[in-house]
Amino acid sequence: MDPGPALRYPAGSLVLVAGLPGAGKSTLLNRLYGLNGEETAPVHAGEVLVIDSRQSRNWWARFLRPLPVRLRTPIVHATHVWRIGRAILAGHGVVAHTRGTWPHILRLFAWLARRRGGRLHLILIDVAPETARAGQFSRGRVVTSATFNRHCRRWRPLIDRARGGAGQDGGAGKLQAIRFT
Repeated sequence: MDPGPALRYPAGSLVLVAGLPGAGKSTLLNRLYGLNGEETAPVHAGEVLVIDSRQSRNWWARFLRPLPVRLRTPIVHATHVWRIGRAILAGHGVVAHTRGTWPHILRLFAWLARRRGGRLHLILIDVAPETARAGQFSRGRVVTSATFNRHCRRWRPLIDRARGGAGQDGGAGKLQAIRFT
């Protein structure tokens, strides 16, 4: 029996689930891989390593809780990027959460994946900024307006380039699996 729509990638690929803050990246990973938001380390799902930024945030929470969010965020982000890079270099197939709005980070990940004989693939969750903002408020993790606006400005060109390419509008809500073959 077919479980529903699935995306297939070669073994050893890096698949980044990208979108604005609040777009539903973690929600998709939760649904596909049974994450509960309490994890403090990447999760093995067969031959794939699933990496959500919450894992780094949760790991650092016990040490950094007294610090203001402005000081915690760069440390959490650097840890998240480091975990993805380390997984790629170890040869794992990786499904990871990213905002996708920092081109230099995407280029770094693409370079690391190629270096290990893999490729970078993006799953773009494109929702209206108002929808993403509502998602932030509903989960109780809201980025500042300035930060959100910066992500929105960087997101548009990425979406425009993707729409000019061979991308599909399959709807992340319908996706049932990400498979590595």
